[in-house]
Amino acid sequence: MIPLTPTETLPLETDADGVVRVGKTRVTLDTIIVAFTDGATAEEIAHQYPSLQLADIYSVIGYYLRHCSEVEAYLRQRAQQAEQVRQQNEARFDPSGVRDRLMARRASQRR
Repeated sequence: MIPLTPTETLPLETDADGVVRVGKTRVTLDTIIVAFTDGATAEEIAHQYPSLQLADIYSVIGYYLRHCSEVEAYLRQRAQQAEQVRQQNEARFDPSGVRDRLMARRASQRR
């Protein structure tokens, strides 16, 4: 009989900003889970993100399937944070008329 290692470490690391990333890459847990729930296979995700190892993608998907409620709570929290950042940025930099200003700037540079 081959001795099996019953536990392996999960390839997830939380950075200083509280963002969960896969292994030593910059790819976030959010990215993997959204791709998976949108129907991508682990192989398709690996093709799209070559810095990831296929085994790590399977581990992350397995973790998600075993801990859906915790991962979904994390994803909701991240979505709320993203919305807050978007609102702060829009308050600081009014997005209305940006295209018109950029087109006017481009036209003046051509002259």
